[in-house]
Order: sequence, then structure tokens, then C-alpha cells
Amino acid sequence: MTLNNDTLQLTTAQAIIRWLSNQYIEIDGVEMRVCGGGFGIFGHGNVTCLGEALNNVREELPLYRGQNEQSMGFAAAGYTKQWLRQRFMFCTASAGPGTSNLLTSAALAHANRLPMLLLCGDTFLTRLPDPVLQQMENFNDPTFGVNDAFKPVVRYWDRIMHPAQIIQSLPNALATMLDPADCGPAFLGLPQDVQGWVYDYPAVFFEKKVHRIRRQTPDALEIADAVAALKAAERPMIIAGGGVQYSRAVAELTTFAETHNIPVVETIAGRANLLDTHPLNIGPIGVTGSDSANAVAEKADVILAVGTRLQDFTTGSWTAFAKDAKLVAINAARHDAGKHMSLPIVGDAKLSLTALGQALDYQTPQDWVDFAQTERNTWQAYVEQNTGQGNGPNSYAQSIGVVNKLCDKRDRVVAAAGGLPAELTANWRTLDIGTVDVEFGFSCMGYEIAGAWGARIAQAEQEPDQDTITFCGDGAYMLMNSDIYSSVLSQKKLIVMLLDNGGYAVINKLQNNTGNESFNNLLEDCPTIPEPFAVDFEAHTAAMGATAERVSNPAEMEDAFKRAKASDKTYVIIMDVDPYEGWTKQGHTWWEVGTPHITEDENVRNAHIDWESSRAKQRKGV
Repeated sequence: MTLNNDTLQLTTAQAIIRWLSNQYIEIDGVEMRVCGGGFGIFGHGNVTCLGEALNNVREELPLYRGQNEQSMGFAAAGYTKQWLRQRFMFCTASAGPGTSNLLTSAALAHANRLPMLLLCGDTFLTRLPDPVLQQMENFNDPTFGVNDAFKPVVRYWDRIMHPAQIIQSLPNALATMLDPADCGPAFLGLPQDVQGWVYDYPAVFFEKKVHRIRRQTPDALEIADAVAALKAAERPMIIAGGGVQYSRAVAELTTFAETHNIPVVETIAGRANLLDTHPLNIGPIGVTGSDSANAVAEKADVILAVGTRLQDFTTGSWTAFAKDAKLVAINAARHDAGKHMSLPIVGDAKLSLTALGQALDYQTPQDWVDFAQTERNTWQAYVEQNTGQGNGPNSYAQSIGVVNKLCDKRDRVVAAAGGLPAELTANWRTLDIGTVDVEFGFSCMGYEIAGAWGARIAQAEQEPDQDTITFCGDGAYMLMNSDIYSSVLSQKKLIVMLLDNGGYAVINKLQNNTGNESFNNLLEDCPTIPEPFAVDFEAHTAAMGATAERVSNPAEMEDAFKRAKASDKTYVIIMDVDPYEGWTKQGHTWWEVGTPHITEDENVRNAHIDWESSRAKQRKGV
């Protein structure tokens, strides 16, 4: 670095990192860097320049060494979820396959509206050494490369073609990541030569800046429309989504619901908006929901959706609601607020709920609340039985019951793909606010362990004495497990509940439910596997430094979980679960999946007819 009057002479890479390390945010009265650090795997496309710059800020921006670029992105997503999108991590990967491995992670962050900064190597801008190692040559457009594949899965994309460009690009990228309406991943392609080029940057560009996350005030006329709709309601309902937590509006949601006595149901992302014991918490809604929430949704005449994008698992592919029910949607994003002809309130959830509550003079009819609470009590009894030990063979629900009973109320639980998100959403009894992370926006196998590692890094910055507990099936484990090793290396303890059902059991269940015979999901049903055998997960996880033990039943799991809580390093508990029995059979709305309209298989044909019979309930975009 060279200081010359009011300029600093830096390489492009040095300038990026210097600027990033001087961006702050205030959270609960405490200033901290908005970027908590990063995850990186170095290669020739990022080690020489960006690596040199990062080495000089080891304390300010700690860099966690990744094992897999995709899992780095999952870890970054878990980190920012724990921080409620107020802080983020960057991911850096080399040019070519290292960068392309981040595509799935970017898509996960995009679907879940999560900030993530991707600093990725790119081919040489001068093209003098072309074609270079790991370059994808496009014969008709030499500017079109692997990094262009990120354009559909990020909210901000740029390729840095001159050092001065970052003076515009970096603030734009950060503004996107901190925008409640447009939040998502930002991608910067960094050509290998440009990373090392020098520029005299204005010194003021690197001065400390404290950022705020915008809170958009709702429009008064939109509030008035919503008030009119709610005042006419006889059977109102609130759908509380993940945006409630990102807005830090749980208190406002609770006050609004209590003041007007309106039943509340939760989306998958909105789990842990209300405590399980709150009398207006009617349960999770949708395909992986509860009979109680779905019964209320089916009869509701006005639905207030707060901070939700109304994904198909929430709406039952739009069969969960009466066709004449009116939707009112509070959302920071205009796109989400106007779905299915909703009356939109485009604005921050905290401010919008406050404004709506002040303008609304209304009390829900007590017979409607009584109905909702009766349904909830019935569902609670089902969950008690479903998660209880001895009610059948080992199941996901039983293991969830064990953890729910023994964990601390501020421990964080994580799940992602396969059958566990549905089982956790339906059966988990929330002990404290904001303690559940079910990644079902993109539902990525592999997030279970990697996302939990990122969540634990963030949790250690906030609540170091609590635990991050992740539920993982054998299929997801086999896809991506190396961050068990990362967690041990970085001394960020996880508790991993590894439940083995011999393959992709939930997809086998869907296969069977649509009339198909079991094929290529469970190991025993794969024609190309002559002699199926199970992985020794205890040995495998122990080889990565974790403490591991296998249990035979939920009773043994209780004792093992107590040992895991007492341990100071990552602890893996393995239990076999039945792939056929023990699924949560209640709490499901219809879900639209494609089934064959013509087939010679009678079972498949009958299943198609049965599946399609519920389509009559589907709202057609209104």
C-alpha cells in the first residue's frame, strides 16, 4: 500500500478486502463488522492476490478453510440465518470448478432471500494466456464463461474489469445484500490479472461506515384496505413466515395477535415465531404442517400473511384455503406482497403490524378462536403420541421427541432435505423464539451439517454456551459430511443426530404413494447393487475427529444425548430408523406433483386418479 495525499495505492484485491473490513452495522446498540469473515478454498485463481490481501486481515475477517465449495456456501447461509440477515459471510473460490461448485449454494441463498458475498476467480481480462487452466471456452462469445452461470441465482452480479470499478460495485453489492426487499447473494467475478492490478483509490472510500437495514413504512391507503378486509372477517387467520424474524417483529406479531385475538399458524421458515405454549399458536401449516393449522386455513375467510413468500408447502399448492378467502400480505418485497391477488402492504413487518394494529378496531369472534384452539389441543395430543417411545419401530419423530425433551430452550435445531424437515416442522415444540432452522426454501441435501457449522460459528458469537443440533439422514450425510471435520478443526461443536433408514426413504414413500414400486431409492431396491451394506457411520465420523456412538433405540438415545450435551467437541449419535413405518401420517395438505397421465400400470393409474381428485380445491391464481 502506498499513501499519496488523499489516495491509497492498492491492488484490486487489497482494496476489496480493505473496504469490506471497514463496513459496520449496529445491532442492539453494538457496532460490529457487517461481514463476519469468510469461507475459502484457494486455487490459482484466488490465492496469489486475494489470498495475500486476506492474510493481512486475519483478525478482522477470519477465514475458515473449506472442504467443499458448495458446503462453504451452505455454511455462509447458516451463519446469516442465525444473525437474522444482519451479518453475512463471503465465500471465495478459484476460477473454474471451484467457483461452479458454489452455484447450488447461491441458489439456496437466492431462494431463501439470504445475503452472501461470492468473491470468485475469473479468467484473464487481457486474454493473453488463453486458453488457461480450467477455462471454459465459448467459441462464439469469449466474454461468456462459467461465472455467467451465476446470473440467474444471485441478486447482484458483476465482473470486475478495472480496479476503479469496485468503487461502484462494492457499495452496490452490499446495498443489495442489506435490502429487505431485494436481499440475496451478490457475485463478483475477479479476473486473475485484474486482482493484482494497482489503482490510486480515494482514501475516503475506505473510511469506516456504519450501515442500517432499511425499514420501509407502509402506505396508508394499503393499511386502510387491509383494515377494511379484517374488520369484515368472521374467521381471520395469520400466517407467520420467516420474514417476521428477519424484521425482528416477533413482539409486534404477538401483540397484534393477542390484541385482536387472531389465531396464528407458522410456515416452515416461520417456525419458532411463537412459543409452542402460546394459546394463539395453532401450529404449522401446509404439506408438512398440522391438522390444526390446516383445519383453520380451510375455513378462514381473511388470511393475513406476514413475511412469507407463500411457497407450495405453505399453501398446499394453493388448496389449503377456501377459494373465496381474501388474502392480505405484509411483505417488504412487492413481488411477494401481491401474490394471488392479495391486498398488498408493501413494507417492513414490524412497522406494518404496528400501523395495522393501531388502525384496526376489531376482535375475533370467540367461537372461531375456540374452534382453532380445540383443533390445536387435538393436534398436540397426536404429537405427544407420535413422538413417544414404544409407539412402533424407531422413527424420526421419536428422535425429535428425545431432543425436544432434553435440549436447552436456546439450543438451535437444524434440518434441510429428505423426510426430516417435514417431521421436525410437524413435531417440534418450540421452546424459545428463533431457535429453529429448517432449510426448505431450496431444500438442499448437505445443508444439514454444513449449514449447522455456519450456524454454530454465528451462535458462538452470540450464545457460546448453547448448542447447535442438526438432524441428518444417511442420504444427506453421504452427499456432504466433511464439515464434521471442519467443526472439529475449528472447535465449533455440533451435535449431529444421524438417522439411518437405508437410503432415500422419503422419496421411496412418495414413489409408493404415487403407485410406483420401490426402485433406486432404498439401497435394497437398487438393481445395480447386488449386495447392499450399511456404512459404519460411527467409524466414519470418528475418523473426522468427532465423538460418535451408535444407539439401538430412543431410550439409549436419551443417555447418549446427555453425553453429547456434556461434550466439548462435535458429537454424533447414530440410530437406525424404519424406512416404512413411523412417518407422521397426519397434518398434510395436498401437494401437486407430476404423475403419469397415461400408463400401463394399474396402480400408477389409480394413484394418478386419486391424486388429481383434490385438484378441484386448487385456487387458480386468485
